[in-house]
Amino acid sequence: MKGKISQVLIHIAGCITFLALPIVFSPDANSIVDLWRYAPALKDFLLYLALIPFFYFNFFWLIPTFYFKRKYAAFFLISFLCFIIIVFLPNSIINERQELPDGRPLEHSAYRPEPMPDGPPPGGEFRKPPPPIPGQRQENASHSLLLDVSHQVFLFLAVFFFSLILRISNRWKQTEKEKLNAELSYLKAQINPHFLFNTLNTIYSLAIDKSDQTPAAVIKLSGMMRYVISDAGHHLVSLSKEIEYLQNYIELQKIRFGDSVPLSFKVNGILAGEQIAPLILISFVENAFKHGINASEDSDIRITIDITAHQLNFTAFNNKVTVKEMPEDRGGLGIENTKQRLQLLYPGRHTLEITDNPHYFSVSLLLKLIG
Repeated sequence: MKGKISQVLIHIAGCITFLALPIVFSPDANSIVDLWRYAPALKDFLLYLALIPFFYFNFFWLIPTFYFKRKYAAFFLISFLCFIIIVFLPNSIINERQELPDGRPLEHSAYRPEPMPDGPPPGGEFRKPPPPIPGQRQENASHSLLLDVSHQVFLFLAVFFFSLILRISNRWKQTEKEKLNAELSYLKAQINPHFLFNTLNTIYSLAIDKSDQTPAAVIKLSGMMRYVISDAGHHLVSLSKEIEYLQNYIELQKIRFGDSVPLSFKVNGILAGEQIAPLILISFVENAFKHGINASEDSDIRITIDITAHQLNFTAFNNKVTVKEMPEDRGGLGIENTKQRLQLLYPGRHTLEITDNPHYFSVSLLLKLIG
């Protein structure tokens, strides 16, 4: 709502500034009152006044209806008709000898020769001005008309191309935004199935063993799926919900493996009021469990989240153990997708360091949060 109000105020300020230009730069008019005294200044003002509705007509209707639909002939024809109307409208309203309501003639220019003083000049008589050169008056009138038309054409083309470029720029930004949202949705869709299959396998193994922890696991899974379906579609979510999602995932892994895997998960700092892109951390946690758990080898998984001064410092560490990889797990798809999402959502506002050692794998992410 505030954004729309600010846009309206910007448009109003822009229109007022635009209408002030013929007063500021006119040699004839120094105020609004002067506009009604001098014909050229009034014509200029009417031209500027007519160009404002043309700008919005072109921006909101003409360009989307014809230009974006490749109906170029109709687009330029209507634009030309608008130009004819805008140029001839001031000239038809303001005549060369238009009179004011009190009967006084409307002057053409504020720059007129100074009146001659009373009486003959010192030391001589008045000299009769030379007769006008034949055709000079018509030549001056033609030159003045040419300058007026050139000025009007320039203003019209400036407003025409400004509205066209602005509309094309807005459409390009909207297309880029839609492309970004589509790409992010695709990346998130690649992450979710992997999580779902792993979790269902965990619950399946609990059900086979008839474990008393099966109902708790189902409740945690339902909470995680509710988060994925309801909240993960948003651009940003509260940091507390994102961390709760990670905690549920880790609790499910604890239920599956019990105390056989040394596991440390710590969260430090104040979460209230902080926001983060959804599902931006889960791939690092999944990777630690996927490549760091083997019952016959020493496993060690440590995950820490520190929040200070609107910054999140995430670290994940796991020993490398022998695991049987599925074809879809090869190549670190989840981590690569997260890298892309970080570049799209936090350009210049994150630092990601990944250490892929023969004996261990670690991730360190410093992320500037949006409160």
